[in-house]
Amino acid sequence: MAWDEWEQLKADALQRQQNSTRMQVNQADGGGGFGGPGRPGSYGDLKVSNGGLTKIGKAAFELYNQLWDKARVSVPSSDSAAADLSKQGFALGAGLKHVSNRWEEQLASLMDACAHISNHMRVTKKLHGDDEDYIQRQMSSIAVLDAGFDERVGAPGRKNSIYGEPSKKKEE
Repeated sequence: MAWDEWEQLKADALQRQQNSTRMQVNQADGGGGFGGPGRPGSYGDLKVSNGGLTKIGKAAFELYNQLWDKARVSVPSSDSAAADLSKQGFALGAGLKHVSNRWEEQLASLMDACAHISNHMRVTKKLHGDDEDYIQRQMSSIAVLDAGFDERVGAPGRKNSIYGEPSKKKEE
């Protein structure tokens, strides 16, 4: 894409935006009327469905396998044809070899992306499961600790008699 074309596209997008009668909201009202963030309870829970992660990872893995099996088929025959054309003195041989090399590079990049997505979904699924277990353990520990604070030895506001009377030497 040429620079002039890019500038023209930006100008067209700006013109469409200025002529638009639509409203665009950049921030939601948090309930206070000032557009600030809402209370944490209003956001809901963060949920990651393991089934959803599994489907995405599986689709990426299947695409990777299909690319490996089907998209690489043309490379050996293209390379062979390029070599044959070059031996016969045709400049088309070098061009075909260049196209074949670029195809391999792009295919490798796409396959790497598919493998990355598949692996990331598998790791994400495991990490979220581990995080969920950790949070549940911590929350249950807090509940037990909190319950311990509710057990009182004496009446509220009175000094605990187990510590005895304060020493008069310390007070003087």
